[in-house]
This record gives sequence, structure tokens and C-alpha cells, in this order.
Amino acid sequence: MTVNEPKFHSSGSNTGKASPKQQKSWVPTVLIGIAIAYLVLVQYIPALNVFFQAFSRGIGPFFSNLSRPAFLHAAWLTLLLALIAVPLNTVFGLCAAWAIARHKFPGRAVVLSIIDLPFSISPVVAGLMLVLLYGRQGWFGPWLQAYDIEVIFAFPGMVLATAFVSMPFVAREVIPVLEEFGKDQEEAARTLGANDWQIFWRVTLPSIRWGLLYGLILTNARAMGEFGAVSVVAGNIAGKTQSLPLFVEDAYKQYETEAAFSAAVLLAMLAVVTLVLKEILERKTRIKDVE
Repeated sequence: MTVNEPKFHSSGSNTGKASPKQQKSWVPTVLIGIAIAYLVLVQYIPALNVFFQAFSRGIGPFFSNLSRPAFLHAAWLTLLLALIAVPLNTVFGLCAAWAIARHKFPGRAVVLSIIDLPFSISPVVAGLMLVLLYGRQGWFGPWLQAYDIEVIFAFPGMVLATAFVSMPFVAREVIPVLEEFGKDQEEAARTLGANDWQIFWRVTLPSIRWGLLYGLILTNARAMGEFGAVSVVAGNIAGKTQSLPLFVEDAYKQYETEAAFSAAVLLAMLAVVTLVLKEILERKTRIKDVE
């Protein structure tokens, strides 16, 4: 009688074979390395080079470049454009978000597509559209000339271009917040006798404040950093229609590289501030969602 001996599988029999998870463990590392290398080449090195070139001759020349009359005028004009475009787009964004989030009407998808138009259209094309409308040969050109109103190659055209490219941010940030918030608290306030303004200021606005601030930050960053659309309608006239991004281009073309890089540093610092504020608001929003 033969006794079947138990078969034991040695734990070392599979030592030469790695599990599927072990075989694929190098994939995340490679992907992370590729992503970091791409960011270094495309973003970090160019950004560091801007700061290096701006401070290559010391702090004194850097501040001297920032005190030039052409730079001061460009900075003031950029600030003025943001001070006009941001409030306009804030009012428009709130009205559009309220209408879209609180009402279901025919053509709602079309309205959303129109709001998103600046995302899909090239800024240069947007500037050309304004020229075809408000230029001397444009649709409204003869009427504007009859009343001696300058739009293209003047400050009003720059405001229109800046407002166009920065239009969607407030609406697109507020719409999902309003939809998530719902109507219950607003309807409860209305049944207690509150009017529409009281409901907006005391119920709706506190609930959307973080989304609204987020949209304001993005709108301001886009307004102050816009180049393409503004360059088409402004004409880049130094001391008249030259914003800060246009000043950077003009100074670099005139071989005034230190002045160009100094202005670029200021724009880069604006971007850093925008990112910091964006991160703060995102953290506050996440904390609110957890609560």
C-alpha cells in the first residue's frame, strides 16, 4: 500500500517571479519623473530665468527700471483696466449665475455656451472682432466718428477687450455653488417676509462668498495679465495705450531686456499672489464642505 506523501510548495519556489504589483511599481515613479521634468523645463526654469535676468545687475537697477515713466504709466493703466473690468464682470457674473441656476428656460445651454465663448476663442480673434465692430471701417465706426468717440486704439477698446476675455470666471464659479446651495433657505426667508434684496444680501451672498471670491481672483488675474486681445485694439502706444504686458513686449523688442524682465517679475509676483489666494480659498471651501 502506497502512502501518498503530502506535497509541500516551497516558499522559495516563486522567489524569481515578482507579483504584478511589484512589476508595475516603477510605473508611478517614471510618470512622476516625467511630469516633474516637464514642469521644470516648461515652467520652473523659464520663471527662474526671468528673476535672474531682472536682478542680474543688482537691486538698484531693478527698482530703477520700475520707476521709469513708461513703466509707471503702463502699471497704472493695467490697474485701471482691472478696476473697471472686474466690477463689470462681477455684476454680470452674479446676474447670469442667478438667472441660470435659479431658472429653467429655453436656450439655457446656448447662454452657457455664450458665457464660455472667451475660453474657446483666441484672444487675438476676440480683439479682431472688436476692431470689426468699433473700428473706423467697422459696423459702428461711422456713428462713432460722427460723435468723435474713439474706441479702437484708445482706452475704451482696451476696457472692452479686457472685459471680454475675463467675462466667464465669476459666472462659472458661482453657478455650481448656487445649484448646490439650492432654494430652500431663500424660500424660507421669503415666507418670513424678506424681499429680494434682503434675501440676496443676507442669505444668498454669504452662501456663495467663497466661490465669488475665487471668481474675482481669477478675473483680476486674467484682466491684469491679458495680452492678445488688448494688443490688437490698443496699438501699443507708449504712454497712452500700453498696458503692463504690452510694455514687456515693447521693452524686449527695443533691446531693453532689464526693463522687460523687471516688469515681467511684477507680473509673475501677481501670479504668485493669485495662486496663494486661490489655495487659501480652496482650503476654506473644503473645510466648509466637510462641516
